[in-house]
Amino acid sequence: MRLRIFISGIVQGVGFRYYTKRVADSYGLSGWVRNLTDGRVEVLVEGDEELLCHFVKDLWRGPTASRVDKLEIIKEEADGPLHGFDIKY
Repeated sequence: MRLRIFISGIVQGVGFRYYTKRVADSYGLSGWVRNLTDGRVEVLVEGDEELLCHFVKDLWRGPTASRVDKLEIIKEEADGPLHGFDIKY
């Protein structure tokens, strides 16, 4: 399963991308995370549906200094496998 997730709130400048990578790696998920110019964080992630549910719950928590106000989750068709989990700059 592949998800594209847009995270709104206090999610930039608080280590959110590094937190997301750590959590994704702990579940063995693949994809990437990046900051957007509008202040949101975007995640593209794929893996087992149950693991993705846990991952999304962890995103709601975020790192200590963050505040997540909204997650917009879009299911997508995979157009090829993703390998590893990266932070995009």
